[in-house]
Amino acid sequence: MTSGFLAAINILTKPLSEASVRDAQSSHQEALLAVLRNNRSLLLQQLQSESSFEEVKKLREEVMSAAEWFSTDPEDATWGFVQECLLLLLTLARHISNELKLFKQKSSSVAKNQTPEFAPPLPPDVLSVNQQKTLRAALQFVVSLGLCPYLASGVGVPLSCRSAFGAMVEKLVRGGVVSAGGRRLLTTTNVLLQLAELSSLATLVFTQHLGDVMAALCQLGYQPHRVERGGTEEEKMQELSAEERRTCREALKSLLGKVYQPIVIKQLLILQGGPRQSGAAGSSSGSGSRAALGSAPAWLRRLCGQLLSERLVQPNGVQAVVRAVLEGGTGGESDWRKCDGVARILVACPQQSTSADSYYRQVCPQILQLLHFKDKLAAQQFQLVATRAALSMVQEKPTFAHQYLLTPLLQPLHRCTTASNESRDPAAVEEWDLTRCVEDVYKIWVVGNSPSASLLKALEEVLPVIFTLFCFTKQNVSHLRAPCQDILLWYLSHTEASEALSTLRQLSGLQGQKTEASDFYFTPGSDGGARFDSRENCSDEDDALYEKLSGEQWRLECLMHLLAELKDSDLPGDFFLELLQELTSWTAAADEVRKDEEELDVSTMTLLEVEQEVLGRAARQSLRLALLQVLAIMVESLQHNTLLRKPNQVVDFIVTLVQRACAGLDRVTEPSPENPIESQTLSMGMGLVATLLSGPELGAEDYSSMSRLLSPLETLSQNHSDVVVQELASNLRAVIATHGAIRPEDLTAAAAQASRKPETTVKNNKVSSRRKQKIQTEGSDSGTRPRSSPQDRNPPSNAHITHPVSPGGSAAAKTTRAGRTSVPCSSTKPFSDWLLEACDPEVPTRAFALRVLTQMVQSGNPEVVQAQEKVLTLFLENLEHEDSFIYLSAIQGLAALADSFPERILERLLKDFQHGPSLPTSDQERCLETRLKVGEVLMRASRAMGELAPHLGRPLVGVFLQGTRDPDQSVRASSLSNLGELCQKLDYALGPLAQELSLCLTALIKTEKEAEVRRAAVHVIALLLRGLSHKTTQVLSDVLLDLYRALKWVLRSDPDDVTVLHAQLALEELDDVMRRFIFPEQKLEKKIVMLP
Repeated sequence: MTSGFLAAINILTKPLSEASVRDAQSSHQEALLAVLRNNRSLLLQQLQSESSFEEVKKLREEVMSAAEWFSTDPEDATWGFVQECLLLLLTLARHISNELKLFKQKSSSVAKNQTPEFAPPLPPDVLSVNQQKTLRAALQFVVSLGLCPYLASGVGVPLSCRSAFGAMVEKLVRGGVVSAGGRRLLTTTNVLLQLAELSSLATLVFTQHLGDVMAALCQLGYQPHRVERGGTEEEKMQELSAEERRTCREALKSLLGKVYQPIVIKQLLILQGGPRQSGAAGSSSGSGSRAALGSAPAWLRRLCGQLLSERLVQPNGVQAVVRAVLEGGTGGESDWRKCDGVARILVACPQQSTSADSYYRQVCPQILQLLHFKDKLAAQQFQLVATRAALSMVQEKPTFAHQYLLTPLLQPLHRCTTASNESRDPAAVEEWDLTRCVEDVYKIWVVGNSPSASLLKALEEVLPVIFTLFCFTKQNVSHLRAPCQDILLWYLSHTEASEALSTLRQLSGLQGQKTEASDFYFTPGSDGGARFDSRENCSDEDDALYEKLSGEQWRLECLMHLLAELKDSDLPGDFFLELLQELTSWTAAADEVRKDEEELDVSTMTLLEVEQEVLGRAARQSLRLALLQVLAIMVESLQHNTLLRKPNQVVDFIVTLVQRACAGLDRVTEPSPENPIESQTLSMGMGLVATLLSGPELGAEDYSSMSRLLSPLETLSQNHSDVVVQELASNLRAVIATHGAIRPEDLTAAAAQASRKPETTVKNNKVSSRRKQKIQTEGSDSGTRPRSSPQDRNPPSNAHITHPVSPGGSAAAKTTRAGRTSVPCSSTKPFSDWLLEACDPEVPTRAFALRVLTQMVQSGNPEVVQAQEKVLTLFLENLEHEDSFIYLSAIQGLAALADSFPERILERLLKDFQHGPSLPTSDQERCLETRLKVGEVLMRASRAMGELAPHLGRPLVGVFLQGTRDPDQSVRASSLSNLGELCQKLDYALGPLAQELSLCLTALIKTEKEAEVRRAAVHVIALLLRGLSHKTTQVLSDVLLDLYRALKWVLRSDPDDVTVLHAQLALEELDDVMRRFIFPEQKLEKKIVMLP
């Protein structure tokens, strides 16, 4: 039985009682020797006398007869004890081997008769916890007494550095005669390797003593052999033979190949020792684990370096090195330093490597593999090591980095530019490949954030492909959108300004050709990514042209989105100014180009030359159109503070405007109605210059930057046909040239006059446009703008000019209840005229009249009160108008009527909202749109009810609840929105309606298919909780749990993100309510009660 063998080992290793060794305790070493002798003697005695050890004794004698190294009467007590331990361990290993053979024979026959529910029998090599503890003690004695003391100085970790007991054992063994140390070391190592042939024993040996076994094999196989001349014959016989050394080397190689590689690498790093130290510096500095790693011998350092290099270049070697160094880390600062240290190790080519090319060819692919770990615990550290290693290699070894690191990493993006239809696979780049490539680029370039020329150049080559992929992801839901955007922004932020501008020109289509393969395009992937597939040829030319134009337009919009993200950069403004300068240069060269085209004699040219000339003209024209398109989209999409962030950019912009105006002086010699754009542009530029010069104190740098305006301003002052512009240009030039010493007083006023002059000249004959301008001017700038000229004060009969009003009349600008300034109305024009103008076909006139009627309703005009039915009909008719300027004015008027005459007006509006417009002239095809507009009126009326909501709101609640069952989803959403606004005002009046309201909302949340309606239902709950606030627990006590469960159901089950967001907001409102209810605010107050 295995227990008998382990009992024998336990006798050998157990400590004796204190009374047994009391006489020998003059010192710790003597006490230890006494224990070793007594245990060995006790074991031999029991083996001879005890019948239970009969099998152990027999098998021990067989093993002893085969062991040539065993000595029956050793002079050294410690070695005699080690011999007995080794003998018993070998005996146990042979016994277990025999039992395993019998077990395999029996299991094959028994397995045929067993049913599946029977548990399989345990193999005989399974050891209990106590048995493993006994074996660990025996192994520890063997290693401490028979292996570590015979290691050379600097080989392995000394026993004295492990524990105080180890230091005592080291002195005990080295104090005796150890002339046969090498032979004893070989014996102990061979026995341990024999034990490791059994898997159950190998685990016990290598979990705690792997480093010691490796140190012993390194010393036995690789330590330089030195034979002293004066050595005795016995010492020479104790030396190891060449065959034995070769066997140890092979055993070391086999051991390193079997064990888990990170553990092997960790042990090799320990064997390699710490840095070389000299004299007192080495002894005084360092402590703890650093002191344990003493300086190893030179031959051992070289051997460990070679073995580490071999581990590194083998498959998954880099991963093993990283795991060996970083396993067990906590993520603190020390781990970051370790990652950086491992990265430097990977970048440095070992001296033992055959060539740098072969080393980097094997290591670089493994570095890229570190970026793809899915394990969250190890992925962060692995990615950090890979990123640092890649960036260091790019800086220190740019040639190898480009060949073996960047090129394979960017290969999927390069394939997007070189794809062809010759390959059988329809997908040039698969989704997983493209996703991995984009993520790797993001990790190294963006997360690493260490810009260098090599990295920027490598990224520049594939940047158009990444931009195309970004444009594709903007049209779909894809997880690649954010990394693509960050990569593009990183490049534009870190590259040189000239390179960034060139890249923007290329991405906008103004420079270079399309880089992607024309027969391929990006398509959605199955996992939320994208794949590069072959494109089917479009047979319809119109569809192909539309697809091309819409694609170019979308690319420009995506580019504007990127520029809008660069809020703290001057790049958008520089790009805008560069395009303006190019436009100015084309304007200046337009006459020369036109003259060359007129002088071109086609009759003297060949057909090929004519074709080339025509194609050249078309290319130039398309480039000009593309430039204008880019400028137009930039002006529409980007804010002015993004385009022109700094004063020098504003000055550059003005210089461009004025130069373009000067370039057009030769072509336009006098202002004309056919050419207002140049005049307006010039006036705007002059006004900007005057504003800058009229600002606070300007410095020398500001005047220096404006000095570029001197030449174009001089040209304008001499050649422009308008006297006002000439005078203004001359004044501006004088201020800039003298740095403000000469400053006309009316500089800003003159600029304003110049900017108004073209508008007056060009639009003098356009009555409707002038009326619209007059209405807008009187509504926003009344009292601040000087009156127009007599020619302009000739309005038609239905226009009106604001005049001073007597104290008894209405104010010129009455402030509405919302706090905004309303449109001024006249106290002299009769009410009937305003009714007629509200039917005028011109939009500005009609809208102005509707605003005036709304103001009359709000002020309680008696005529409006008498003719409220006519006013209501008029507003309802204009509510169906298609122009937003008209129907928004009608909505405002109806809301004012509902506020002033709620009973009658609300009843009419509720019918129209329920059943559609009731007017005979109503367009039934636009019934839905009209109902939604009426819903907007009802929402505004609900907000304006205030304390009257409990009285006036009951009919509205019923209509809105019925509207939630309307067939159209827009009406259902509108009803819910109005219901939420109204419920905020009802307070305690909501109590009787709570059950009905709760059932309606919960049913819609769980059964409604349209996401828009579910959003509105959840939003009603949020508004309800927000409006009731601390009254929630009183008003909604019966339904509060149902509402809470409905919100939690939305969080768990609703697929719409916006609905989930509304539910989260509602739960936050409910959380605040319940916190205030459970933990009310403590008020420090006293109550005095007067007793009768």
